[in-house]
Amino acid sequence: MRLRQLALFAALMAIWYVATSPTLLPPIYFDNPDKAAFFFGEPLKVLEQMWIWFSSGAIYPHLWVTLVETVLAFLVGTVLGLVMGLWLALSTTASALLDPYIKALNSMPRVILAPIFGVWFGLDIASKVALGVTLVFFIVFFNVYQGVREVSYTVLANARILGASDRQLLRHVYVPSAMSWVFASLHNSVGLAFVGAVVGEYLGSSRGVGYLILQAEGTFDINAVFAGIVVLTVFALLLDWMVTLAERRLLVWQPRGGETEKI
Repeated sequence: MRLRQLALFAALMAIWYVATSPTLLPPIYFDNPDKAAFFFGEPLKVLEQMWIWFSSGAIYPHLWVTLVETVLAFLVGTVLGLVMGLWLALSTTASALLDPYIKALNSMPRVILAPIFGVWFGLDIASKVALGVTLVFFIVFFNVYQGVREVSYTVLANARILGASDRQLLRHVYVPSAMSWVFASLHNSVGLAFVGAVVGEYLGSSRGVGYLILQAEGTFDINAVFAGIVVLTVFALLLDWMVTLAERRLLVWQPRGGETEKI
């Protein structure tokens, strides 16, 4: 499967290279053969731009800022979503009271809050983290809330018959039940944390990979734009891989796909 994935990646890169090469592809759709490279970039020049950034060290300060914003938004949003989801799932009164307000906040396009956060927290890291938190929080919150609500009543009744206290129910029943839902949401939250950081950098910043992409767009340097997108994608995949490792460690009790088929 890995070989097939690599072969598919190589095929996509080859198509990109041929489609944007003025010498390999005749100008069927464009009156000027250089237009394809102008609009879609060239893979070799994208790699060259990434090499220049990393070899010169120019990207490291910007990459560090974006990663700090992303990780803080991811962690804070996850913790808040976990705590609020558990609380409202276990408190019927609070859930009924806050339900319309949470739905209203969730239906709001959170990107429009970026200028407000810029006024409140300034143009430094805090405003980008705040925007990322709003994107991560609701995904984690609704998954935790649903996971706790779907705990089997039979399991709860048996645990209470065996003398489990409320704290023991929370630790041994509710939290393990919600964890599978939490990790399912975290894989989506990784990308949204990056979205919050980059959008915030777009609207106002002097550092960050989003700032580099914005500068490249201003000069119509499509290769630098794609290079910034590739860098963000690679680090998003690394963060998602770390979430997968944590999931395997914490959810050791869950059967894997092969084990399920064997059973």
